[in-house]
Order: sequence, then structure tokens, then C-alpha cells
Amino acid sequence: MQEAFRQAKYAFEEGEIPIGAVIVSNNRIIAKAYNQTEKLNDVTAHAEMLALTAAAEYLGNKYLNDCTMYVTVEPCVMCAGASYWAQLKRVVYGAPEPKRGYRRVGNLLHPKTEMVSGIMAQECAELMASFFAGKRN
Repeated sequence: MQEAFRQAKYAFEEGEIPIGAVIVSNNRIIAKAYNQTEKLNDVTAHAEMLALTAAAEYLGNKYLNDCTMYVTVEPCVMCAGASYWAQLKRVVYGAPEPKRGYRRVGNLLHPKTEMVSGIMAQECAELMASFFAGKRN
């Protein structure tokens, strides 16, 4: 989760919503990404989506059923849906996202995907709050 948080800080520094994601396989980081929707002018360039694509490319397989994704904020509906199709073994996230998080519409994760929440939740939430406070000022 610390590397995902580092990725979120990169997003923050670039003026992107500060969300970072990493994907781990066999205790090795195989993909890492941060939100780049502004940079790439692409609404789908969320940290999770970029990390899923990089991990699939690294493994040469669209199924990531032996992988864990660490993400700083609860995935949105789009990212949860993509993780469903990737069949991730586990998703670990930091801060909840009550407005846009996938849990608003029910569990969209694959039935075999384990969900863990609250890891570094305070740090992740504070980074998001800091980012949006800066946008309001």
C-alpha cells in the first residue's frame, strides 16, 4: 500500500486526483500507476485501469487471478467492473469513497475476489481532502 500511496502523491503533484494503484504477483510489484485522466485526456485513465492493463501486459494474460491490487481509494464502478473481468484474487484499498465508490451500487467484484479495506485509510483520505481543499481555494 505504501507504493500505491507514493503513486497517489505523483498524481497529486501533477494536479490529478490523487489515487495510486499497484498490482502484486508472487510478492512482487508487477504494475504501478496513478490517475492520469487530465494528462492523457482520457476519462478511463484511472490508476486501477492503467495498473490492470500494465499487469496483464506483464503477465501476458488478461486474467490476474493470482494477483492483488492495492489502491489508495475505494474503486469506482468502472474500475471494480474491470477488476471483475480480470478476476483479481484480492483488492485492498485505503479510504472509502462514499460518493463514487463501487459499493454504492452493490458488490461488483468477482465472487472469488477477496476485499480488504481500511489499510492506510487516514493517510489516503487526508491526501484526497488536501487535494480537493486546494481546488476549492
